[in-house]
Amino acid sequence: MCGRYELHTNPAAIALAFGLARAPDLHARYNIAPMTDVPIVRVGADGERELVHVRWGLVPRWARDPSIGNKMINARGETIADKVSFRIAYRKHRCLLPADGFYEWQARGERKQPLHIGMRNGSLFALGGLFERWLSPEGEVLDSCTIVTTPANDLLRPIHDRMPMLVAPRDYARWLDPANTEIGDLIKPYPSSEMAFYPVSARVNTVKNDDAKLLERIQATVEDAEPEPPPPRVPEQEELF
Repeated sequence: MCGRYELHTNPAAIALAFGLARAPDLHARYNIAPMTDVPIVRVGADGERELVHVRWGLVPRWARDPSIGNKMINARGETIADKVSFRIAYRKHRCLLPADGFYEWQARGERKQPLHIGMRNGSLFALGGLFERWLSPEGEVLDSCTIVTTPANDLLRPIHDRMPMLVAPRDYARWLDPANTEIGDLIKPYPSSEMAFYPVSARVNTVKNDDAKLLERIQATVEDAEPEPPPPRVPEQEELF
């Protein structure tokens, strides 16, 4: 699954990596949580790539209440073509979420050790996502997104059985093109050989902690650590739709 991630790369480098016409207005965020506004890259009305901010937690256009987004932060890649909650977005509204890393929690006795997961070379990468636009009866507009997930690769399987879908730079254009329907092969675990992880402070468990120290590698000794709030729970939304 994917319930927290971080993005700290310079905006100019993000523009270069994702083919944007200009550097986006972004600041570093080290503890990005669901139900907050997040940057996504998509193809705009003019056919060019654009970076916009939407709420993380997809609200389908047919939803009566936007609170459904709390349960739609992830979408299982194996079923998005068929699930009523995601199939329209999968066909027409695919996007990329720039990221420098994401967090997962590994059981260590009675506690869970947070881990920072990213590219082995430390580079920026893209999470595969879907976006939608919801209109309230009063005409309120809400743009939202979800992160697609896949089975975990060999590296991450001992930590969790799911992982976010990562899209390789060579496949950005395919995933973003709404006219391209031949993209099912992209929904797969990312190669283990290109990824790495390391333990980080349990401070990441608390959303209000959002600073560069969250990225520092620690020596994982959770048995001796001070009590911290439990790690965030990712809703198992797939059972509902």
